[in-house]
Amino acid sequence: MVEMLGVLAIIGVLSVGGITGYSKAMAKFKLNRALDQLSILIINIRSAFTGSQSFTGLSNQTAISMTVVPSDMLPDGLGNSNGVIAHALAGTVNIGNTNGGLHFTIRFDGLSSEACTSLASSNFTDESLESMQINDATAHQQVDLPLSAIEAVAECNKPNQTNEILWEYY
Repeated sequence: MVEMLGVLAIIGVLSVGGITGYSKAMAKFKLNRALDQLSILIINIRSAFTGSQSFTGLSNQTAISMTVVPSDMLPDGLGNSNGVIAHALAGTVNIGNTNGGLHFTIRFDGLSSEACTSLASSNFTDESLESMQINDATAHQQVDLPLSAIEAVAECNKPNQTNEILWEYY
């Protein structure tokens, strides 16, 4: 009986460790997938507007109709998503334009503090990135990116609330 309890205790400890490792691996996978989705959106938007002088008219609906949005970001796959775009971290995506159509924006909503911190401090910049804004705070210019982990935690630490990050590209 004592041996059986010992075996059950060992199995319990190993199970907790396995579940913890699995959840960390899944969180990392989702973060990497969200970064991939952001990259794909940027490339596809640029390709779709190659011959144009501006991004005027760019929105979720036009991005979907132009097939710039990968099907895994549409709740109904390639079906009618009614303009809803979702990212891998279980939030929504909003695509638009600013500065008279000269720039386009991609906003990830519904981010947890951990996901927001990871995205904000990821070394994910390209030369066309103009700025990144977290939770309607002051925009960080491209030369200041990526944020340090301390800066990202300070801006993304909104307990019991979701966060948003807005990237602006030219």
